[in-house]
Order: sequence, then C-alpha cells, then structure tokens
Amino acid sequence: MISRAAEGGAGFVLTPEATNCISTSRSVQNEVLRHESDDATLDALRDQAAALGIWVLIGSLALKTDDADGRFANRSFLIGPDGAIAARYDKIHMFDVDIGDGEVFRESDAYRPGDRAVVADTPFGALGLSVCYDLRFPYLYRALAHAGARILTVPSAFHPVTGAAHWHVLLRARAIETGCYVLAPAQTGDHAIRQGRPRQSYGHSLAISPWGEVLADAGTEKGVVFVDLDPANVDKARGRVPSLNHDHDFKAPQL
Repeated sequence: MISRAAEGGAGFVLTPEATNCISTSRSVQNEVLRHESDDATLDALRDQAAALGIWVLIGSLALKTDDADGRFANRSFLIGPDGAIAARYDKIHMFDVDIGDGEVFRESDAYRPGDRAVVADTPFGALGLSVCYDLRFPYLYRALAHAGARILTVPSAFHPVTGAAHWHVLLRARAIETGCYVLAPAQTGDHAIRQGRPRQSYGHSLAISPWGEVLADAGTEKGVVFVDLDPANVDKARGRVPSLNHDHDFKAPQL
C-alpha cells in the first residue's frame, strides 16, 4: 500500500498505531517484539522510504526497552526520504480504561509512557507527533502548536465503542483549537491474534483541515486515501480565529 501511495503521487505516507504488532498477550509480545535496533518493520520501512524517496510516518511500533520492569515502548517514527530517522516520539498517555461490558484495558501494565512532546521539521510543514489516546488531552496539542506545529499526526487503533462516540469530534476539535491540519491513520477491523482476547479497531482514518472540515474519511475498509495539504490554509484559519495568540495565565480553582 505504501508503494501504491507513492505511485499515486504521495510524498508523505502515514501508517497507523501498532504497525508491527497488535496483541493483548504479554507472552506473545515478549516473544515477537524486538528493540528498536533489531526491529524488522522499522528496517524495512526505512529502506522503502529511501527507495521511493518519500517521507513516512510509522504511526507507532511496539518495541522492547531496557526498563527494569520489562515494559515496552509505543514509539512513533518519522522517516525521511533518505531513510534516516528524522524524529521519534513515545506515546505519553496510556489507555487505562474500563469501557464497560467487561472491556478493561491497562496499557500501562505493558507499556511505559513517554515524557517528551516532539515537533519535527519537514519541507511541507512542522509536524506535531502524538499517538491514539493522546487525542483526549488537548493541552498536548496546544503545546505542539505553540512550538511551531502546523500538522498534527494522530496514528491510532481506536476501540469501536469509543471510536463511534468520540473519534471524529475529537479530531475536529484538535484541528479547530490549533488551526492545524490533523492526519489520523487508523487501524481497522478484526485483528488476527494467536492468544489473548480478540481485538477490533474502529477504522475511519481521517484528514482534517485547519478549519475543522473532514477532508478524507477512509471508512472501515483497508486501503490508501489521498489528500492534498495547502500550507496557506493554516495561516488562513489562524488569521480568522487567532486563539493561539489569546492564551492567558490564570489561577487554578480552589479545591
């Protein structure tokens, strides 16, 4: 699909969260995951980016770390057209939730959170990196915009229940609040698993304009979606509603 995107004229291709592995089994993860230096998906996509001469955002990879507690990293990578790693971002906010009907997720049991926001420069605009559950924390995106981001990336594997309720509105809100393009490649459908409970993802990869318009919605089928970005639209949206210039410090409410 990356080759098909490049053949269609794409200069920047984005993949979803957990591009290398989706699993609810810690034993399977320990068996198949590798450190960044040994990850076959990362190596292959770096080679492909260089061969095609395109930018690639690997939404995220599940990777082993050297942490004493054995937890993994959920790490997003921006790959340049020379195949070099231009930026890394470790997902900050962990999906620890009780959705209901027995659906309980504790991402922090297996993954350790990152502690650093990341903005990366590209020829088509500065990117603010994030991953999935980060979407629910608007202060992160405002910080990215204040740091120069004009495009926000939100690769995800959203749950079908929360996706149907919140996915579109949250992504549009992040675009409107910051005057940024929002690009959100997303896992979709049923995931084949060897052991552990079944997994489904909501799909609906989205591209949102700086004014909050849905430019593309991939629906629930696997495939490639093309969208054109015009940097002038960032300036236009921010000129119409310059809220990024209107932040004020304030005292927290008294408890």
